Amino acid sequence: MSEISLEKLLAGDARTVARAITRIENGVEGSADLMKAVFPRTGNAVVIGITGSPGAGKSSLVDKLALHYKDKGDRIGIVCIDPSSPFSGGAILGDRIRMATLGLDKNVFIRSMATRGNLGGLSRATVDAVAILDAAGFDKVIVETVGVGQDEVEIVKTADVSVVVLVPGMGDDIQAIKAGIMEIGDVFVINKADREGVLRTQKELEALLSLAHRPDMWDPPIVRTIATENKGIEDLAAAIESYKDFVSTGTEAAATRKFAVARWRLIELLQESLIRELMETNGKSEEIDSLAGRIAKREIDPYTAIEKILGRK
Repeated sequence: MSEISLEKLLAGDARTVARAITRIENGVEGSADLMKAVFPRTGNAVVIGITGSPGAGKSSLVDKLALHYKDKGDRIGIVCIDPSSPFSGGAILGDRIRMATLGLDKNVFIRSMATRGNLGGLSRATVDAVAILDAAGFDKVIVETVGVGQDEVEIVKTADVSVVVLVPGMGDDIQAIKAGIMEIGDVFVINKADREGVLRTQKELEALLSLAHRPDMWDPPIVRTIATENKGIEDLAAAIESYKDFVSTGTEAAATRKFAVARWRLIELLQESLIRELMETNGKSEEIDSLAGRIAKREIDPYTAIEKILGRK
């Protein structure tokens, strides 16, 4: 792959931005040098993480929110994290199809990224993609995740504002929040608010929020939306802005969050680098394949296999 022009990247050239993201997603040689050059130019965009259960209408919400920001004169970058086949590694949702009209606008850049089942690769590539869009001069970067699993929680944690999307009548959403999503939500959205049960969902959410004690003392707003009808989008944008303003007051909790994100990123990269280094050691890949075969035949347990890989046995 030819060298990426940093000048074109920083000028926001769409083709260069796309090639740069492909480079870091594939982890090709030189991607680390690219990110070293990009990092000092980051920190200007507002990164909005949007998560929630499948079917909550996240894509429609992202579409309308991006249109809202575009109409205000902002440049928008959207990163959609798609589930993918564990065999082919290809993205299977294709959010860009649903956002086709939006994607034709020169001030909007949309990128789908397949999860691919990578060990840490998803988080690393996604956060790096956001950094590239930030450096390229996009005012808002929206990250839409496929669900509320651990990977999604980690990615959304890196956002400046985390939005959790729920829909009425889906008890699983509330259960997911109880399971740990609560701590990452800076703004909660009840989408499809024309459905029956919206009041009950809001009451349940308010009850849960009253039990949560955030260290920064922020009281997360609950916004009702009907994304398909473009209703409540301005309220959502206002709620996002209010949290951003709250954080900009320089609270100690905000600084703690930034430190936690930086530490997580460092460990994430360290894990990936150590695994890659181990896999590239002569004969190590073949040894792993051999041990995997033995585990499948129940000739050895995984823990003993790890000790053998690390040379401890």
